[in-house]
Amino acid sequence: MIALTVPVMITFGVFLIAMVMVGVVTHEETTTFDDFTVGSRRLTAPVAALSAGAADMSGWLFLGLPGAVYMAGIGATWIAVGLIVGTYLNWRFVAPRLRIYTARVGAVTLPSYLEERFEDGSRMIRLLSAVVTVVFFTVYVASGLVACGLLADEIFGAGFELGLTVFAVVIVIYTILGGFRALSISHSIQGTLMFLTAIALPAIALWQLGGFGALHDQLTTATPALLDPLAEASFADKDWTSGHSLGAVATISLLAWGLGYFGQPHILTRFMSIRSTRDIPLARRLGVMWVIVVLTGASLVGLAGIVALDKPLDNPETVFIALSTQLTSPWLAGVLLVAVLAAIKSTVDSQLLVSATSLTEDLYRGFFRRRAQISDTMLLLIGRLSVVAVALVAYVIALSGGAVLDIVAYAWAGFGAAFGPVILLSLFWPQMTAAGAKAGMLTGALTVLLWKHIDPLLGPLQTGIYEMVPGVLAATAAALFFGTFVGRRPALDWSGVAEEPLHTEPEGQAQGPVPGQVQGQMQGQMQGQEQRQSQGAWQGQGAWQGQEQRRQERPQQGASYPAPPQSPSYPTSYPSAYPSSWPAPPADGGGTSYPGPPADGSGR
Repeated sequence: MIALTVPVMITFGVFLIAMVMVGVVTHEETTTFDDFTVGSRRLTAPVAALSAGAADMSGWLFLGLPGAVYMAGIGATWIAVGLIVGTYLNWRFVAPRLRIYTARVGAVTLPSYLEERFEDGSRMIRLLSAVVTVVFFTVYVASGLVACGLLADEIFGAGFELGLTVFAVVIVIYTILGGFRALSISHSIQGTLMFLTAIALPAIALWQLGGFGALHDQLTTATPALLDPLAEASFADKDWTSGHSLGAVATISLLAWGLGYFGQPHILTRFMSIRSTRDIPLARRLGVMWVIVVLTGASLVGLAGIVALDKPLDNPETVFIALSTQLTSPWLAGVLLVAVLAAIKSTVDSQLLVSATSLTEDLYRGFFRRRAQISDTMLLLIGRLSVVAVALVAYVIALSGGAVLDIVAYAWAGFGAAFGPVILLSLFWPQMTAAGAKAGMLTGALTVLLWKHIDPLLGPLQTGIYEMVPGVLAATAAALFFGTFVGRRPALDWSGVAEEPLHTEPEGQAQGPVPGQVQGQMQGQMQGQEQRQSQGAWQGQGAWQGQEQRRQERPQQGASYPAPPQSPSYPTSYPSAYPSSWPAPPADGGGTSYPGPPADGSGR
């Protein structure tokens, strides 16, 4: 516990009040369920980039990563390399298509998107993915609340339960008031604070140490293993020794963390909510730059702590807190420590909202009120009540303490393996079946959960590899096999959807004809926050129906769809009279006659 100072207390108080005020300000703009869940898909590129980064990193950024580097040296930074690569690939390949696909079906959650994408009349995809999302994210929220309580106790000595309660109340207030809009604005503030903190504290430490050269020399004196990227130093009895080589398996396991990005609902929601795919290239550049800077800064904090602190730490994960309080003034230390809270809170509120949205949209509306007409006002109320319900359950779990953290160790790999391969294949394989999606999700989740029991049974083939790797491989194999040989193909052709001109048209204008078999003209294009994109539809052969109408009219799995309407035939003779709005033919009978249909009947 650090000494309680007035400046630190004031900075934390101002920060928490500012977050509540964000909820109050955005409450007026949150009038529809789309506003509450995806911000009516109006995130700008900078806000989307900062929101995705802030939602991703959590307290691990300033606690776990610096602590790992503090103990093992730069060999622990392979995980940062994997996360940077995963961030880029996620923005590059998943973001544009997911934005287009989810807007086309009016989906505000991943379960609703997957159901519509695979035309799953059995609704098992939605049920399975919704249950996984709600359960795992409720536990995730609980772990974040535990971190908030521990942070408050470490800094103020206020007690775990009191800190947990205060932070939980603040998070719930601004989330239910402003929903996704409040989260997006608060994430922009918190992401900027995290970015500046990741630059400031390492810079201060390096300045006091005498630069990179001095840091290098002192780390080498402690043990050269701290600067060996292929080795892992050993920290025991408050001393560092050479340790051991990382090896291929350990390196792959650290890099494999990047695979998890493709299946994280709280990050993918930011892709679904961006204003237009035209904004994605800028958001990608900003997002990747942000991730590089904060991960590099956090790693430098761990290295600097080895030589800059007066004495080795009992708990390596407090290296950021110890360095902040030892090297800076109380006011600056307060700002730097608020960044730790911002990192924790920005992930907790994202996971809380995703859980509540899935509970409302996928379970309540999708199953219990499937056939009923529900007003947007009622959905908004249910969504806010769901936030409170999830938060209460998470709060009760968090009070039990550390047991939660053991479960959360599987969550990142669980989401990545269960959803990642299925999301990627749904976006790049138009003919994948619903059976492939179900098999991929089940196989990925079960492999992650059971891998620690399976791996020892392999005998000489035992690997000790991170669960993400076998989980993703098994899920991909299952999805490819069942997606090829089991079930019927989607009735709608998705092959040209990613090339549609949605991202090239000015925002708010109706779209022109869509190339390919998915044809017709989009109706109900969003004209502001009052209109929901889920009302959009296309007309014509192979048409997209409105989302709710398709849910009610879709036949069960295995049933056949009605044949598309036949093209209208042309009249075989000229009419005796033309409509009054047409110009009359010349009185003398000259000029060009009104054309009839082509002789071969090929069309207009």
